[in-house]
Amino acid sequence: MSDPKTETVEEKPITPTKVEVTSVIVHPIVLLSVVDHYNRVAKDTNKRVVGCLLGEFENGTLHAMNCFALPFEEDQKDSTIYFVDKDYLEAMFAMFKKVNTKERVIGWYHTAGKIGPNDLSIHEVIRPFCTINQNLALMLVLDVKCMTMELPVTAYTSEMDVNDTPKRTFQYVTSTVGALEAEEVGVEHLLRDIRNASTSTLATKVAEKLSGLLSLHKKLNDIVSYLDKVMSGDYTPNHAISYRIQEILNLLPDLNNPQFVQALQLQTNDSMLATYLAALVRTILALHELINNKLQNMSQNSETDKKLEKIVDGEKTDETAKNKEEEEEESEKKK
Repeated sequence: MSDPKTETVEEKPITPTKVEVTSVIVHPIVLLSVVDHYNRVAKDTNKRVVGCLLGEFENGTLHAMNCFALPFEEDQKDSTIYFVDKDYLEAMFAMFKKVNTKERVIGWYHTAGKIGPNDLSIHEVIRPFCTINQNLALMLVLDVKCMTMELPVTAYTSEMDVNDTPKRTFQYVTSTVGALEAEEVGVEHLLRDIRNASTSTLATKVAEKLSGLLSLHKKLNDIVSYLDKVMSGDYTPNHAISYRIQEILNLLPDLNNPQFVQALQLQTNDSMLATYLAALVRTILALHELINNKLQNMSQNSETDKKLEKIVDGEKTDETAKNKEEEEEESEKKK
């Protein structure tokens, strides 16, 4: 009898699933702490401040829930010369961990308002402290001098770019401001004295629409500038960005479609009809107010005329009485 053949099964390596950050939620305590840090250290200067971000990662979303300042210095002329105190970072995180064990180091922030030449190098210094996943390390860029209605926060993560030479580059991540219920109560209390009661809701909505249109115009100019530089050869083509731009263009409606034209005309006619009816109502109300004012003026004039007639009649009776008295006195004197 021959020995049974033993089959060897080749074990395939298990490829770990890639974890990506799809969005970032910045909590109000982070924004307030960053502004306080800037006002204490670099107010009225060209310097920027740097700090460490703490938070959680859940279902592809990074929650920046807390932060603390880091000792940081850099040479304004040579961007390769800078100092970040890593020992201070370790000591501060150890103290924060005693208060809240759920919060981990998720990245860092700075207040330059845009990406700097040495940001990638600083990012590599902070990445090893991100215990959740070093690939999820977040860089939050804040513009503390922003004077527009736009959100002054931009979020980035780093990823390996393997086009020509492998190197890490920053990848933009959508960011919003979110808060827990307790944080919302605190923010409402802080904003209670800041809000201007004289500003109407309509003016606020118009300002928000204007800010949105200005932001859209700025983004479109950025897209045009990027495409021009790609066409001129200044930038290397990035297929991910090209796909995103194509997706945006695919969302535009077909203006030559008869159904779309008819629907747009119907909607325009409906809105114009509502505007026309509103103008008619305003005109009728204005006429009604005008008629009421005229009636009130007429009634007031009639009352004043009656009072004047009474006054005139009283003066006439007084004059006749005086004349009679004078005539009687003269008749008595003649007698």
